[in-house]
Amino acid sequence: MSSKSPHATTTLAVLAGMLIIINYVETMVVPALPKIESDFNTTATTAAWITSAYLIVGAVVSPLFGKMGDRFGKKRMYLVSVGFYILAVGLAGLSPTIYFLIGARAIQGLGYAMFPIAISIVTDVFPREEIATAQGILSGAIGIGPALGLLVGAYVVQDLGWQWAFHTAFLLSLALFLVSAKMLKESGTRTKESVDYVGASLLMASMASLLVYLSDGPSVGWAVPSQLALLTLSLVTFGIFLPYEKRAKEPLMRLDLLKVRNVMVANVAGLISGVSMFLMFLGLTYYEQLPPPYGLGLDIVSSGLLMAPVSLTMIVMGPLVGRMVSNVGPKPVLTAGTLFGMLGFFLFIVNRATSLDIVLDSIMSALGLIFVIVPLVNMVATSLPPDVMTTGLGMNTLIRTLGSSAGPVVATVLMDSYQDPYVLMLGGKVVGVSFFPSPTAFNYIFVVGLVSMFMVLIVNIWTKNYTFSSRASKEIKETERAVIAH
Repeated sequence: MSSKSPHATTTLAVLAGMLIIINYVETMVVPALPKIESDFNTTATTAAWITSAYLIVGAVVSPLFGKMGDRFGKKRMYLVSVGFYILAVGLAGLSPTIYFLIGARAIQGLGYAMFPIAISIVTDVFPREEIATAQGILSGAIGIGPALGLLVGAYVVQDLGWQWAFHTAFLLSLALFLVSAKMLKESGTRTKESVDYVGASLLMASMASLLVYLSDGPSVGWAVPSQLALLTLSLVTFGIFLPYEKRAKEPLMRLDLLKVRNVMVANVAGLISGVSMFLMFLGLTYYEQLPPPYGLGLDIVSSGLLMAPVSLTMIVMGPLVGRMVSNVGPKPVLTAGTLFGMLGFFLFIVNRATSLDIVLDSIMSALGLIFVIVPLVNMVATSLPPDVMTTGLGMNTLIRTLGSSAGPVVATVLMDSYQDPYVLMLGGKVVGVSFFPSPTAFNYIFVVGLVSMFMVLIVNIWTKNYTFSSRASKEIKETERAVIAH
């Protein structure tokens, strides 16, 4: 299909629009948490489940929906995923209790599975030499959502209430759902394999237990009996899952796909870069809002404004990085991304005294992120045959989500471990003492980010480079045959 095809362009626009809406809601939830906590008179630990529930369900269903997309059709499963999301976001805005809201957010997690399906759809409808550019546009669109969530969402929460953030997302996503149902066409080839529901149940039990353990660790404790029970359940079910998948005739997780070098590199690098990405986001959110001299002392709206350059950088650079992947291949682009990322984290360590410093450092870090995200997704999509592509992308999404889940945990542990006292004086007398994360805590956070980007640079050594202008079709077919043979 030509890159100028109206269908391809429309498909890309619809998918990008839905990604914007979903990421808008997810970022909007962050500044709304204190207000939600207050409205429902609940604890910070319970309120944290508003984000954890979405993340946990989204992570574990991505491989399952990817497999079902290959089996039942990508458009169909995309609409199912978005349909659950619309239902849940509508219910979330009407939540009478905190537990109802957490349940609605868990159902929203089913919408998280649309990302690997969307990537697979654009891979089907665009010619091979245009795939990376289209994927870059989708990755750039992901940057618009957080900008809206932090900027528009902050004003909506402040002036109208957090419920209206969900209400607006419900209306917009419903409109895009109707457009998607009319404009998208079924793409790719369908497999005749059955869905491995036993494997899916084992994987969900293992990953959900692990993610709950990671999410609750900083607040509940790592070694309390309930936490150790979760960790044990995760290890046991995963220990059962691995041999089961090796024996299964039609497994959920095609572990043999990891034998393809670029798929293995993309998953390992995705795990590591996921840690650094969300490590940075959480660290900056706290640093910007802590009172001086511990942070910049900004309010929610001002803090959101500082993140706007990050989103703008990703929006502008996404398509350009996609073209670079097509022209020079993923390996040099990944190399540049890790170097940008390392420089960005280094600047956060030595140059963060003012808002302008944070903006400049964030732009450099955003360059690193987009230069890493686009080639990793492209490596998975172009290294696999069409009938297992969505499955491979779903597996990659799960692995990257595990890294993303670990990032906030690392940041929280460091901020809890390194704190300095803040003495409140009134009339020359001490009226209170609080403890805030010290400069050492943030230095260590950014050092971990720098080291993780260096690790991605090392992993990138094993990337097998390719360009769409010179890569022989014979080599592509040989790779696909090797995967199918397994």
